[in-house]
Amino acid sequence: MSASAAGKKIVILDYGSGNLRSAERAVARHGADVTVTSDWDTAVEADGLIVPGVGAFSACMEGLRAVRGEQIIGRRLAGGRPVLGICVGMQILFAKGIEHGVTTEGCGEWPGTVDRLEAPVVPHMGWNTIDAPAGTELFDGIDPGTRFYFVHSYAARRWELEPDPTGLIRPPLVTWAEHGDRFVAAVENGPLCATQFHPEKSGDAGAHVLRNWLATVA
Repeated sequence: MSASAAGKKIVILDYGSGNLRSAERAVARHGADVTVTSDWDTAVEADGLIVPGVGAFSACMEGLRAVRGEQIIGRRLAGGRPVLGICVGMQILFAKGIEHGVTTEGCGEWPGTVDRLEAPVVPHMGWNTIDAPAGTELFDGIDPGTRFYFVHSYAARRWELEPDPTGLIRPPLVTWAEHGDRFVAAVENGPLCATQFHPEKSGDAGAHVLRNWLATVA
């Protein structure tokens, strides 16, 4: 149990997608008070919100909009309240996703497009290393070469957010991985964080990432 997480109220957003119970158990192991719900007030007011996701980008966005999930995320971020996206729960934070020639609008928290990986073998399924930037909080204390568990056919393969020309706003920290080509494996952007891999399926390494994220939750 992590003393830093004890008593923190964490909501796993239930919008019909994602490994809800696996995420719930993984976070609860650190001592957090975890609720799986789509209730607006509970999700908005929680100390931390986790947005999971598996399957198609379009289906996830349809489910998210049905519970006003994109508004919940926006309301929380406007108030500086932490949000963590996982797998497709990360992908939907981008501007749009393209699957089988169909373009679906995402939450638009970050510019950019989620599209099919260009690799000899798709889906990308299994353990892979990452390239984390200096100053990362999510991967603090995690050794280079540590592997995380991925299951996906689509990803953000470019980062399109331009740096702040004034230098007053801290730029997002982008972590990369490779499968055929490079893709975004994680992002840390103030109260908004996300991982393409599944921390709840990544053993001790994933538990470490969740512990690090929970430490940022006030």
